[in-house]
Formats: sequence, C-alpha cells, structure tokens
Amino acid sequence: MPNQSSILLIEDSPGECELFRQAVAASHLDIALYTEQAPEAALHFLDNHQGALPSLILLDWHLRSGKGSAFLEQLRSNRRLITIPVVVFTTSDDASDFFIACTHGANGYVVKPGTFDDLTRFITDLYRYWLTWNRTGSMVATGS
Repeated sequence: MPNQSSILLIEDSPGECELFRQAVAASHLDIALYTEQAPEAALHFLDNHQGALPSLILLDWHLRSGKGSAFLEQLRSNRRLITIPVVVFTTSDDASDFFIACTHGANGYVVKPGTFDDLTRFITDLYRYWLTWNRTGSMVATGS
C-alpha cells in the first residue's frame, strides 16, 4: 500500500496557510499538509523529517525572507531532495518570474486561484496529477 500523499507548502502568510489547509479539508482527499513560512525552515524540515519525504512542494515565489529561486537552488543541489516535484504557487503572473522558476528547477508554475471554490478545485486537480498520476523520485527510493 502506498504512503499517504503529502504536501509541503512554503508560504509566509499564516492566513494563506490556513486557507489552504481549509481547502485541503474541503477537498476530502487523503493529503497530509505540512507548512513552513521560510525557505530555511523548509530545508531544515526536509533535512530532519522522519519517514517519507513530502510527495510535492508548493512554493510561494515572493517570500519576505527571499526569493523562491534561492530555495530551488539549494533543494536541487541536495541529492536526497532533488527528485521532489516543486510547483511554484504564487500571485505573480510575471513572465520573468515564470522563466526564472523554470530555469531554477521548478516543475510547475501556478497563479493562485482567486476564490475558495477555485482553490479547492485546484487542490483536487493537483492531487490527481502530481500525487496520483505523476511518477516521482519516490519510485527510486522504493524500487517501484
């Protein structure tokens, strides 16, 4: 039986984290949600997390403590963490942000939905693609 799907949300707004948590609950999907407010805290979490690593990382691109690009550089340079898919989850629809995210190793780029219902639908779609259909580095670890 596969491990429970899990998401690490890196978001510096406690209100946005709570809204995302409520949308996950409203989606009725079996997703463990972890949140960190800064890239450094997220890397510490990943380095010290017991058990399976998160199935997916959602990264706010414009964090108060720095750009998402620095987090991606560190994550992609870590052999243990390199295979975790990262989707940038941001309010920015700027083409230069998209380009920089892609060149730093983001696997996807999503502009945050504007309503709670859209966020809940997004989580369902996210779950289907990234946590159900997509194959990730967890296959390497388990030999699947």
